[in-house]
Formats: sequence, C-alpha cells, structure tokens
Amino acid sequence: MIFLILFVVLVLFGLFALKNLAGIRRIMVSALAFVGASVVLVTMSSVWVGEDEVGHLKRIYFASDLPEGRIIGLAGQKGPQAEILGPGYHFIPFGRVIYDIEMKPVVEVPPNNVLLLHARDGAMLRPGQVFADAWPEDKKMEMLDATYFLTEGRGQKGPQLTVLPPGRYRFNHYLFKYQLKPALVVEAGQVAVIRSAVKERDDCPDTSKVKASDDSPFVVPLVPKGCPGVWDTVLTTGIHYINPIAYKPTIVPTRAQVWTYKGGYTKRDVKLEVGEDGKIHQSFVEESVDVPDTAAGPAINVRVEGWTVPVEVRVLAYVEPASAPRIVAGIGGINEVKDKVITPLIRDMLRTIGGTSKVLDFVNNRDGIAKRLESHLRVEAAKAGVTLMEVRLGEPAIPPELMVATLREQLANQLKATYAREREAQKERIAREREKATADQQAVLVAAEIAKEAAKHNRDKLKLEGEGEKLKLMQIAEGQKAQARVLGEDRVMQLQMLKEFLEVAKANPDIVKVPVIYVGGESKGSLNAAAAILGGASNLAQLFKLNEPSKTKK
Repeated sequence: MIFLILFVVLVLFGLFALKNLAGIRRIMVSALAFVGASVVLVTMSSVWVGEDEVGHLKRIYFASDLPEGRIIGLAGQKGPQAEILGPGYHFIPFGRVIYDIEMKPVVEVPPNNVLLLHARDGAMLRPGQVFADAWPEDKKMEMLDATYFLTEGRGQKGPQLTVLPPGRYRFNHYLFKYQLKPALVVEAGQVAVIRSAVKERDDCPDTSKVKASDDSPFVVPLVPKGCPGVWDTVLTTGIHYINPIAYKPTIVPTRAQVWTYKGGYTKRDVKLEVGEDGKIHQSFVEESVDVPDTAAGPAINVRVEGWTVPVEVRVLAYVEPASAPRIVAGIGGINEVKDKVITPLIRDMLRTIGGTSKVLDFVNNRDGIAKRLESHLRVEAAKAGVTLMEVRLGEPAIPPELMVATLREQLANQLKATYAREREAQKERIAREREKATADQQAVLVAAEIAKEAAKHNRDKLKLEGEGEKLKLMQIAEGQKAQARVLGEDRVMQLQMLKEFLEVAKANPDIVKVPVIYVGGESKGSLNAAAAILGGASNLAQLFKLNEPSKTKK
C-alpha cells in the first residue's frame, strides 16, 4: 500500500512539474518524478519465485467477492487464487498491491512413499461417498491444476482417492492439504489382501447375504476388485502406490509358518547313580521351562490317567495366495488363524486323545498320536484356508515316577552289557599278553618243538630196535630149542653160560688167571678141562665145577 501511495505521489508531482514549471527545471523535475514512479511501479509489479518454491496469490483489492461456499477464487475474484506462480521472474502490474504473495515449498515425495491430497474446495461428494472419484492416470497432473480442478475437471472436495507416486510436485497449497504415507511394499513370500472402503463400479454384490458353508464355518464376504469390502484378488510382490486409507492392506505370508507350543511348565526328572556298593540310587530334580519369545504359546497340558503331562507341539503350515482373502475376510489374518483356530483345535484334540491313551503312549506311540492330530487338524485348517504340512510332538514331560522302573531296568542292562564288554576286553588283553609272551619265547618253543620231534624219532627208533631184538631173541630161542633137542637141555645151558662167561671175561680180562696146568682127558661132556685152563683158584673155574653134571653110579 505504501508503494501505491508513493507511486501516485510521484506521478502527480511529475504532472505538477510539467504544468507549473518552465524551462530546464520543468524537464528535470518531471523526468525525475516519472522515473521514480516507474521504479516504484516495477517494484510493485515484480515477483521472483525460487526453484524450490511455488508462488501463491491471495487477492485483496479490485476484485469481486467469492461465491457462497467457495474457498478458492478464480480470475477476478477475491481470496486465495487458483493460479500459482512457477519458478522465475513474473511481472504482475501492481501485483504486490492487489495481491498478498506467499511462497510455499515444492513437495518432494521420497521413494516408497505416496502423496495423499485433501481438496478444500470443489464439488460436493455424493451421499455415501467417502473419497473423491479417482482421476485417470493420464489426468493426474491436470488434477494438480487448481483452475482445471475447479472448472473443467469437476474435482470434488474432500480426501482424494488418487495418490501421487515419488517425485517433485508443484500444486496449490491453498486448495490441497497433503500428507506423506508409506507405499504398500509386498515382499517376496507375501501377498496383500485389500479391504476397500471405495465403490468404483456399479455391479458390486450384496455381501450382507453371504452365509457360512460346510467347507468353511466362517462368513467369507469376498467382493471383486473395485467394490467395497475384501477383494477376492490379492496384490503380489512389489511396490503398490495405493491410498492406504481407502485401501487397508493386510499382509499375509505365503511361506511356511512354524508354530511351536513349548515351555511354561516345571519339568521333573529322575536321576540314577551307581554307588560304590554297586547299587542304583535315585533322586528327583526339577527345572523350570520358560516359554520362548518365538513360541506360539506354552506347551499343551494333557490329562492322562490322572497325571498332567505337558506336551510340546510343532505345527508347520502355509497359506496359498488364493486362500489369503478367505482368511482375512473370515478371521482377520494368519495370527488370528493361529490363535482362534489352530491352537484351540490342538488343545481339544490332544485332550481327547489323552482320555483314551496311557501316559507312556506319548513316548512309545508318539508318532501315532502325532498322525491322529495331524489328520484332524488338516481338515479343520483347510476350512480356514490354511494348508497344514505336518504336526510333530516334542519330548513329553512324563512324570518321573512312571519312568523309574524303566530307567532302572535300562541302567541295569547297560551295566550288564558294560561288564560283559569289560570281560571280553580282559580276555582279549590276556590273549594279547599270551601271544606277546609266546612271541618272546619263540626260540625256546622252537627248540622244544625240535626236541619233541627228536624224542618222537628216538621213541620210534627204540621201538624198532626192541622189535628187532625181540625177533632176534625169538630166533635164538628157536635155535636153542633145536639145540636142546640134540644136546640136551643141560648141555645147552652150560654152553650158554660159557658164552656169557666168555663175554664177561672179554670185558674184564683181570679176572682171568692163566697158570701152566696139565690137563688130562676126561669123560665127554666134562668142563673140568676148561676149569683147569682158567686156573683152580678162578671164580670161573669154581663156577664151571658147580655146573659140572653129577656122575651117576652104575
């Protein structure tokens, strides 16, 4: 306003100088006044907009009032203007007088984000309409032109369904409020189920008539894409630039999910020890088992034969992408399936099995119980849209009182087997020592073996010699018998004795004495002559005389 007053004053002063002054003074004063007025005019009319700015105009003077209910003024109307100023220099005659000029920043949308707009002006939303109609992809930039939005584009006031992807945007901040929201990012192994609040088509079904079926006890009101409700199609892996307020996404993992139920109980155990006396001694120990942070819940307590047995369960399941909308519409999500379907079914089924089983069946027939549980859960999980892969039971916390007898028997058998192995080891050690000693005495053993073989040969030699001597004596005896038949037994005996005596005399010549003796004739068969030769004093001679046969008297 000051510039306008100054401009008017300078112009009037210049006109006054032209009219009332003369000569050179007239020219100089009027020229100076008009130059000053021109400078003031240029200053009032010049606007500079920076590269990262958007010029906004709010008309104050010389315009008509806004229509009733309008916030943004078009050309010639007061108030915030639909027109904005881009970067650079702008000459608007008396712009700084008739407009209040304000700079707003260029809005930059970073990666993986979307820009949400809320129009302050425009056409009214239809009854029941929550978001303004979506703009076609090729009209998004025209939507940002406030003049087009309010005139030809027939833009609606309120939250805009259309969002803008990452980039830099110049738009009228008087018309649009804005906010940044994260884009929908669907990772690999996931799908996004959309619950829409917008009706974009006219053939949408009436979801109020949807009822539960035998295949699924849950009400599943699925709708086609573009209808309000849970869409029957999913958004797959990627970045989706959608309005997160109009389209509520639910991320459903399609990878295998592992739900474990463990911990949350006190584990009791029996400890067996073998004392120095060889007897087995037992004692009981307790350990608190906490629920891991990653577990789906605590172990399932099963009542069996009056005992409470904590059973740890591991469930492996996954969701088919086509089944994800059913889960979201009927239950809410994969965690709700776990909490509202799988966990109650596991508890109920295990308690039913426990009522018809024995405690040790959870140890001895664990696989059979797991298969029964798996077959039942597979059917029920399929109704909820979950595909069950397997069910495994962990080591149950069997009361130690029931395991004492079995453990003692196992320990006794192990001790027995250990003692047997020790005996075998001792035998092997003795055998090795024997082999070692045998190897150390090999020379002696060889000599003994040779001596043994020599003794065997000597025995055989003596045996053969004895047999030869026997045969010899037998032949001699036969000869003596024949001799006795001819000479008589007495003479044969004497001859034999003589032979033996001669052998002795030959071996002992000192016993023989040879005197010079005259030997006379004797009767036939007398040994006196031999005795005479040996000498009268000889023992042999005496022996001959003793063996002389006595003469019979005639």
